[in-house]
Amino acid sequence: MEQEPAENAEADPSEDNLDEQDNTQVPSKPQKRHEEVKKKIDENFFYTYEDIYSGPYVTDDTVIPTDLLIFKHSFGYDCTRPVNLMIMDRNTVGYVAGNQVILQNLRTKYQKHVRSSCGGGIGFITAHPSKEYFAVGEKGRKPNIVIYTYPSVRPYRILKGGTEVAYVFGDFNRTGSLLASVGSSPDYMLTIWDWKQEETLLRSKAFAQDVYKVMFSAENEEHLTTGGSGHIKFWKMALTLTGLKLQGALGRFGKTAVSDIIGFVELPDGKVVSGTEWGNLLLWEGGLIKVELCQVGHKPCHEGPISQLVFDEGDLYSVGKDGVIRMWNFEVVDTADPVDDTGLVEMEPMNELWLGKNVSLNFITKIHDQGQSFWFAQDTSGSIWKLDLTFSNMSHDPERVCTFHSGGIEAIGVSPFTCLMATTALDRSVRIYDFSSNSQLSVIKFKQGGTALAWAPAVVNPEGGLIAVGFEDGVVRIIEVYDPKLLPGHAGQANEIAEINLKQVFKPHAAAVTALAYEQKGNVFATGSKDKTVFFFAIEDEYKPIGFICVPGPVQALQWSPPSHDKSTLLILCENGFAVQVPAPLHGKQDAVTTYHIKNLPTQYFHFYSIKSQIKLKEEIARREKEKQEKEKARLEWIKQQKELGFEVEETKEEEPEEEPLPSIYIPEEPSPILCGFYSAPGKFWLSLGGYDSGFLYHCEFSHGGEENPEKRKDEPFEVIPMENTENSPIHRISFCTRPPLMFCGMQDGSLRAYPLREEGLSEGALKDYWYLNVHDNENGQIRGICCSHDDGCLITCGGDGNIFTFDLLSEEEVPKELKVTIPPPRRGLEKEKATEDIKDPDAYTIEKYKQKKEHERKIKEADEKKNKKREELSALRQDFVFLLQKNQELPKHMQLHREEFEMDRRIFEELDRQTLQRIQLVQKQLAWEHEKQFIGLQKLQTQFRDSLEFTLTVHAIQSNHQISTYSLLTVSEKYAQDKKQEDSKGTVLKEKWTALKETEQAEKEIFRETSPMHRGSVAFENEAERLKTPDVQKPTTRYIESRRQKIKRLIEKYDALKAKIMKRRAEWHELYKCKPRHNHENSRDAEEIKEARENIGCYRLKSATNYTLTEDEHINTEKKMMQLAILEDLIHKTKVNMNKEIVSLRDLKVSTIDEIKSLVKEVKSIQANLDVSEHLPIPPIPQLHPDEVPEKIVECSSDVLLKFKEEQEAKEKLEEPLEGCPSSRAFRHVFLQTPPVEEGDAMVQAGDASAVVTGKQKAFEMEKVEPTEMELEILKREKIKNLYLQETLIKKINTLVINFDAELRLLRHKKLKMDVQMKSADLRCITCCEELLILKKLEIHEDLLEEQICAIINKQEDIHSKLKSYLAQMEDRKCEIVILEEREKALYASFEASLGENNEFADVLTDILKKEVEYVIKEEERRKAGEQNENEEEDDEKPDLKTDEENGGSESLVFDDSVCPEGCSEDLFLNTIQLRQQRIGIEKALEEEKKAAADLKKEYNALAIKAKEIETSLDRTNRELEAFQWEKLHKLNELDVVVPLRLHQVQCLVDGEMPRDFSQTLVFTNQSLQYLQKRIVDLRNEKIMQRETHKKAKEQHKQLLQDKKQMEMEIQGLEERCNNLMMEKFGRLVDFEAVQVHSVNIPMEQMKVRIMEKEYEHFMELKEWEERIVVLQHQLTKLTRENTSKLHQLNRFCHEKHQLETELESLTTGQGEEFEGTRSADIKETARLESRLMHMTCEVALLREEISQGRVDEM
Repeated sequence: MEQEPAENAEADPSEDNLDEQDNTQVPSKPQKRHEEVKKKIDENFFYTYEDIYSGPYVTDDTVIPTDLLIFKHSFGYDCTRPVNLMIMDRNTVGYVAGNQVILQNLRTKYQKHVRSSCGGGIGFITAHPSKEYFAVGEKGRKPNIVIYTYPSVRPYRILKGGTEVAYVFGDFNRTGSLLASVGSSPDYMLTIWDWKQEETLLRSKAFAQDVYKVMFSAENEEHLTTGGSGHIKFWKMALTLTGLKLQGALGRFGKTAVSDIIGFVELPDGKVVSGTEWGNLLLWEGGLIKVELCQVGHKPCHEGPISQLVFDEGDLYSVGKDGVIRMWNFEVVDTADPVDDTGLVEMEPMNELWLGKNVSLNFITKIHDQGQSFWFAQDTSGSIWKLDLTFSNMSHDPERVCTFHSGGIEAIGVSPFTCLMATTALDRSVRIYDFSSNSQLSVIKFKQGGTALAWAPAVVNPEGGLIAVGFEDGVVRIIEVYDPKLLPGHAGQANEIAEINLKQVFKPHAAAVTALAYEQKGNVFATGSKDKTVFFFAIEDEYKPIGFICVPGPVQALQWSPPSHDKSTLLILCENGFAVQVPAPLHGKQDAVTTYHIKNLPTQYFHFYSIKSQIKLKEEIARREKEKQEKEKARLEWIKQQKELGFEVEETKEEEPEEEPLPSIYIPEEPSPILCGFYSAPGKFWLSLGGYDSGFLYHCEFSHGGEENPEKRKDEPFEVIPMENTENSPIHRISFCTRPPLMFCGMQDGSLRAYPLREEGLSEGALKDYWYLNVHDNENGQIRGICCSHDDGCLITCGGDGNIFTFDLLSEEEVPKELKVTIPPPRRGLEKEKATEDIKDPDAYTIEKYKQKKEHERKIKEADEKKNKKREELSALRQDFVFLLQKNQELPKHMQLHREEFEMDRRIFEELDRQTLQRIQLVQKQLAWEHEKQFIGLQKLQTQFRDSLEFTLTVHAIQSNHQISTYSLLTVSEKYAQDKKQEDSKGTVLKEKWTALKETEQAEKEIFRETSPMHRGSVAFENEAERLKTPDVQKPTTRYIESRRQKIKRLIEKYDALKAKIMKRRAEWHELYKCKPRHNHENSRDAEEIKEARENIGCYRLKSATNYTLTEDEHINTEKKMMQLAILEDLIHKTKVNMNKEIVSLRDLKVSTIDEIKSLVKEVKSIQANLDVSEHLPIPPIPQLHPDEVPEKIVECSSDVLLKFKEEQEAKEKLEEPLEGCPSSRAFRHVFLQTPPVEEGDAMVQAGDASAVVTGKQKAFEMEKVEPTEMELEILKREKIKNLYLQETLIKKINTLVINFDAELRLLRHKKLKMDVQMKSADLRCITCCEELLILKKLEIHEDLLEEQICAIINKQEDIHSKLKSYLAQMEDRKCEIVILEEREKALYASFEASLGENNEFADVLTDILKKEVEYVIKEEERRKAGEQNENEEEDDEKPDLKTDEENGGSESLVFDDSVCPEGCSEDLFLNTIQLRQQRIGIEKALEEEKKAAADLKKEYNALAIKAKEIETSLDRTNRELEAFQWEKLHKLNELDVVVPLRLHQVQCLVDGEMPRDFSQTLVFTNQSLQYLQKRIVDLRNEKIMQRETHKKAKEQHKQLLQDKKQMEMEIQGLEERCNNLMMEKFGRLVDFEAVQVHSVNIPMEQMKVRIMEKEYEHFMELKEWEERIVVLQHQLTKLTRENTSKLHQLNRFCHEKHQLETELESLTTGQGEEFEGTRSADIKETARLESRLMHMTCEVALLREEISQGRVDEM
């Protein structure tokens, strides 16, 4: 049996390791494999193909032969596999097809197939580098890898145990000596094989997710690479101390997004190039991504995933899913280095080959052909390409050598006359094959994928060339196959053997077509779809629609009733568990004027209701019943055997154990899908279901009544046939064969079954025997079609794996000669017909939608005609009404009718207004969301474009040309403001944390104080007292206990107060000693002042000086510089904003001034109206606002402006477009109601104005006629003087306002000019900061690296320091342990000497015994705890427990036996010595271990200390490097030129009273700093004098304090002596008064006394209760005794009666005569009866006595 190697196994593992891993070995056989030399497999050894391949399986009793089907040809190709192409020579390719490997000759199309060995499918194929072998990795439980020779195709080697479920990929190394394989889930095992010896060299789990590929390195055979889902892993076979190991390193993506790795290759220098999902290349080095490669402009290398990378002859090729192969410069790829943070490197391919638009490449492989290299490529679109990648002028064009379907085959059909078949798939193609000659004849492609296909029967098309194909967009196309050579005029011109013509196309469905079916008579054609409809067509020259019906679910299959049925009905199977039966509709009988929907078609429904749970329940009940019967049978058999052996066995029935409850009835929530079905009789049919209800064939029948709603139906099948091993692989397709009578079933796992058919039909017994063969792929090869040829001589299957297989139903001897296929002839006139227009739009109308659209258009047209007719009538009425209005206007005024009189009913207009208002509100509701959306969009636009700008306005002077403008600003970015807020908030957060920590500590202290031990004790005591209290009146005992408890409580309170006083005194002493300064104490205030002086002393050395040192705060970096720049920009912005606010305030002042001037001018004009014109003074002009003074009004728009704009736009449109139609009723109502009143109103207003003018003139004429009096003249004179004064005053005020405003403007303008100078300086500073920031950014990377190094070193230093501290602690613990052990040893010797006593004559002997060196070995206990190790350890354990070391056993001259007590010595003393010796040995051993551990800790501590010094040195070195870098950075910053604007008076470094020409040696210093330094000199001098005086006074004070200290110490000493003398006089010794005070009362003892009293009281009460209970029990005993006495009396009476009866019996027997001898037998029976009664009464008496005695025992 082959062993499974363990993970990370060593090279050439010993057989012992294999024996440990394999638990199936027979233990009785001796294990001697390690002594044997393993035999090598002979190179000429071969397996027999017939012994290893997986053939058909046949049940025992079946009549079907094993060779029922003979594999003939494979027409498909599983092109969607990642790698499914193997090139063996120039003409032969190999690929996986289901459970076969197909080797096909590309020139002759001949195929040779190799079946899998286990039948579970094939995982991979790969060719040996020499092309002499190829490996086939299989799938299934414990799959194999089979190595075949080529071209003989003989099984050469079988590799077992490499994975659990399936192999995914395999690869030979360059020399072909090793094979690497990788498995699938769940183990993902990577295995390295010595395949010629069938041995596992190394193995390891590749990864925890899917692994796609494994590849050997072409240069280094010890290197491998695996790639898969989200990972890449690099492996190497490393030789370690324990042997060869397989070590893997997982690739880290880092900043690059994680990608599935499909293609990769290792370069000669060990680097690895891999592809990505997004099309770029990744260069890996050392397990990390070095660079990511892309094309120029950051374009990806491929538009999609990269499926393969190949390194061949110094060139690197990448193969992409986009159908492009690109060749890259290897040197550029290998030497690529990142140039920026993105890690992307741009490069251009050297050459590229694009195969086409719909090409998607998976794999390419190379072959040499006649000295020239060619490549073959696998195209997932269903092709195999032959490529020339030399990229020269002589290169051949790409050649498509084979074409197939891409993806799973959806449907298949067979010609009813000849060996033709048609297939379709989702690759949008329909293909025609000749399965007699094994060739593809023709192919046609469409815009959508095919989903259903049906070849028209002979009754429909006698030529046999008509095919119906359904597509995924709901279109059905009728195509015809014909021989193009038979067309008139085309004989000998056609290249194709057969051609396909599109005859008719129609779209009956809105979703994918899933089923097509022709009626047996050929009159009706039915189509089913996922849109839950079935459409019927009448078959004539063209297919004409009859109508459609709706069904309860998506259609799965359609089947017309066979000719044997009386009526032609259609069985419709739906996916969701419904079956529907309808009769064939008749063409012309349906009403299809407005719709094709057939509503009156009789329909029968069957809604499948799951009964599998009931079947399982019945099986469980039967199983349990059978188990019971078997158990009962076994029990009876055992009883029978026991009786035969002579044993008496009671035949009592055993108690049945409690059974588990039966499983409940389960009905799946979602109905199981119907997979296929067929008619069995009229109204009856068989179904195969998937999901939960799989595993059975269900016989169902349509009912004639029941629920009308099909959704509420629950129909159960009336017969069920269990199908063996179909629980997980249900039947998907069923087909019947007549010769021989067989039922073929296509399974979900790709297998094919054949069941023999009997005359009585399907039954459970008929389907027990079957023939079985794995054909298609077991995972995705679900069989989707099974067809028999027209003569039942050939079987064809197609599956989801893209394969199409043909089998011969005859044996090899009976196979006829190859028949030539007959291609159907073309129709007459086909060459003259126009090409049928195809439906290319997937959203085109269906037949029903088109009819509905036409009907809708017809109704719309009729409605429009009615509307136009009504409009004409209304137009005529309007014209009549306008004519009446004109006639009314022509009448005289008194005869004209008012406009209101034309209104027939006012309520009509009110109703119109109400309806209009409702419509307006409805429109507002409908447009509310849109209005809100547009409003929010407007706000966003304003925020984005307008709010970010601050309008620049210019304020002009009124009387001069001066003006002042605001600064143009943008809003400041919030980035720096947020950073600043974060910095400011850090302190607050830390402060809050510190406060919270303090509060937590304070709360903990309070809790601890509240829960101190004494307090808890008192509280517990009080709780106990409360518990003992009773609500009743307390008795004397309880009152006494309560008084004692109160006394103890008072003692506790007194004790707490005393202890609190002591603790308070201790705290005061502690605080006092805490305040005592140390000898080296420094005043904190002085230290703070010194620190402040050092910080503020200032360093005025130049930054360019060599001795200039940088402080920590002066270190500048990018963040600090950005913060400085942000602060500067913020300051500039705030300054400008403040100035802008002042200018805006000035603008507002101008506005208010203009308003005030306007009001004043109005007053002046009113005054001048009362003055003569000659007395008028010139009024100053009113100033106007310039447009640039109010720029915000440019973007403001009111509703009036918008309405005006809308009116202008509408006016333009009206001018451009001609007038159409008549005015609406609203416009008419507007003209009718509003025009006349407006005219009347205007006339009235004009009349009113005219009358007012006339009245005014009359009054003025009358006033002119009256002459004024003197008083009136005087009043007029005064008013004139007043008006003149007011006129002059107001004009002066106007001029003053203007002058004041201009003055304000000039002052602000002067201030702004000064600010402009400051802003220019600030801008210069900003430029300098930006230049410094650019320099800092360049140096930032190096600085960050240094800082990271320092942080890493500091972390290491902290770790080492923590380890050193732990080692120190451990060493201290060891020292303490050593001291304790030494003390124990000393105590042991002391106890030994004490046991010896004085003058013991055996002291020397016992001392030698004590000091003798022996080793104590624990035997049994250790072996039990640790477990049995091996046989050698068991032999060692059998040695004696004591091993004597004679070399250290004391004096060699003295010989004695320490196992025997010396004569005369005490036995106890001797045993004590032996025991002490064992203790001594244990102590010495522990002491030795502790010392050894201490020494080890010391060594580790010293090593860590050395390492800590190295790290400290490294930290110092790195700090110095950082300081040097900071100096270099400062030097580069100092090289920048800084502009400092100076005035002439600021230049103090004059040369001979003149300005120097060279300022390079000058220094810029602020006046403030200079004044500060001069002032600081004077301050320091004064401070020095004050410090000297302070120091002198402090000296004198220090002397005085020393004297006081000595005096106080003498007083303290005297007081202590006096206190000690008093204690000695009173107590006789020194006493601790605090301890005396604390222990004056023994509180625990008092508490114990109280508890004792409580317990005594409780025991007294309990004893009292027991005494009462005893009295009760005594009464019960007396009662029982009386009952017993009465029973005894009764017994005595019975005995007396017995005696009397016996006496009478004896007298009767003695006096009997011979005549009574006949009745003796009756007397004997009566006597026996009486004796039995007596025995019964005796038993009752005994039972009564037992009960009485038992009652007495209970009472006791």
